[in-house]
Amino acid sequence: MISMEKEVLQIALVQTSLSWENPQENRSQLSKKIEAITESVDIIVLPEMFTSGFTMNPQVVAETMDGETMLWLKNWAVSKNVAITGSMVISENGHYYNRSVFVFPSGEVETYDKRHTFTLAGEDKVYTAGTEKKMIHYKGWNLCPLICYDLRFPVWARNVENYDVLLYVANWPKPRVNAWDALLKARAIENMSYCIGVNRVGLDANSNEYSGHSAAYDVLGEKISTILPNTEQTEIVTLTKNHIATYRNKLKFLNDKDAFTLNL
Repeated sequence: MISMEKEVLQIALVQTSLSWENPQENRSQLSKKIEAITESVDIIVLPEMFTSGFTMNPQVVAETMDGETMLWLKNWAVSKNVAITGSMVISENGHYYNRSVFVFPSGEVETYDKRHTFTLAGEDKVYTAGTEKKMIHYKGWNLCPLICYDLRFPVWARNVENYDVLLYVANWPKPRVNAWDALLKARAIENMSYCIGVNRVGLDANSNEYSGHSAAYDVLGEKISTILPNTEQTEIVTLTKNHIATYRNKLKFLNDKDAFTLNL
């Protein structure tokens, strides 16, 4: 993907509630939130399974890569000249995937399938796990999209590709939100990258409560966002290449990382 390189990247974090297994309603509500973003941004980040909530009934909400939601995403990306990303339920070749889609302003698409399916909820029983870590190249930045439970697995996230930004989307429940906060910060520090996490708020049909805690951290683990918990809120954060280069060149921690082979 060829695009103009930028020193500064503006990213909109959309922390929102989700209507249970109702793609049409979620698209309608998210359209209002996307339309309300009047500042110039480069990427809009939506939560995990933004069309449905974290459902184990994929047959109810699954779409194809040329379905309604993908068309909706492409229309918004092109009309607002912005990249949009989040995960949704995709049906493909007889399998269901929890798939992160990254739609470029051109309408082109890159994808990442969630590697670590959430066994506690039985996600591994109904969704096929991904096998490929993905690097997305956009405006001179290297982005690594990951999904929710992936956050607990630092080896999978390890920065061996020299990426600039980790992008996590999630439906991470309130009782374990302290882990979400701690791990987002840890992933930023250990990989010397920006780390962004966008989580939902509200209740789902299984009475799981989500408190948000969407956040962005810089390469030193400093929080650079101010989004409030338990609120529907969109915040725009600013990332700079100079921040990454300054501290990687000064501290050089990534030069001392361990080499390893990952067995899938």
